[in-house]
Amino acid sequence: MTSAPILELRSVEKQFGDLLAVERVSLAIAEGEFFTIVGPSGSGKTTLIRLLVGMDVPTRGEILLRGERINETPANKRPTCMVFQSLALFPHMTVGQNVEYPLKCRGVDPAERRRRAEACLGLAHLATSYYDRPVTKCSGGERQRVALARALAFDPEILFFDEPLSAIDYKLRKTLEKELKDIQRETGKTFVYITHSLEEAMIMSDRIGVMRDGRLVQVGSPREIYKAPESRFVSEFMGEVNTLPVVRRDDGRLFCEPLGVAFDPPPGAAPSRGVLVVRPEDMRFAEDDAEDAIRGEIFNEYLLGSRVQYQVRAGGVTLLVERLRDLERPGGETRLRFDPADSLLFAE
Repeated sequence: MTSAPILELRSVEKQFGDLLAVERVSLAIAEGEFFTIVGPSGSGKTTLIRLLVGMDVPTRGEILLRGERINETPANKRPTCMVFQSLALFPHMTVGQNVEYPLKCRGVDPAERRRRAEACLGLAHLATSYYDRPVTKCSGGERQRVALARALAFDPEILFFDEPLSAIDYKLRKTLEKELKDIQRETGKTFVYITHSLEEAMIMSDRIGVMRDGRLVQVGSPREIYKAPESRFVSEFMGEVNTLPVVRRDDGRLFCEPLGVAFDPPPGAAPSRGVLVVRPEDMRFAEDDAEDAIRGEIFNEYLLGSRVQYQVRAGGVTLLVERLRDLERPGGETRLRFDPADSLLFAE
């Protein structure tokens, strides 16, 4: 990070009785960054964002905004805003009144309130004709956009999002994911986003932080997190993988007993025993009968848009292989291979 971060956490912890919900989290977020926090249920991601917003106070550690400590600064005194999963719109108000609300609280005069509210609606991809519409007459996607427009009306330095797209249908979610990323680029605002959806994180984020048991276990770009996970947990959490138990032989090769096949180790791999991880798209069907070819039989196939995923059973192990849909379909009995450089070895 070349410049001072807009938001920084230094060994932040949050304890509830005997439960350490957030443990020693240190993180620096750059201004104008789209940063996403992902993790399974109970990993501490929601507690972490409540600390960042000011809804909870850290038990230990420091939270800094532009270098200033804000641990005890309440949420309404911070130049930040939160978009909740529930959206928290006022049902008795119109769309315009909802968006104007933060401006009205600040004493902005009515004409200026309307001008700024209409500008925020435009940023959220809603026409000004929605201004006088009751918010209860809006669709789910429209309410999402109203909540975003209201957040933008605060003119916050940082926008926080707590799984705002989790309750809407798939097609609309795909549209809103792209719109959110576009809005973030257009406004230059810093977005901090929480989701359990790996697809959302991969599509929208500049960087992703993966949480487990209250700790931030890896931070990196979507490509780094996906292609170079630092643990078996991260590799499995960030998408489907093939996992093969292996032990290192005297000749340096990795032997998988269930398959009865030995593989060359990944570059730089050190453990003598562990799990070899290969993503489905890195598996390929092979014509040759090389020493490291896995013999198996196609059991099932699944259409994934432009790709097809094949389920291959081999030696009591079920493997997944992905390839482009327009390639010739392989036969029932088959052989699989992968490049050692496309595999990862993690110690048990």
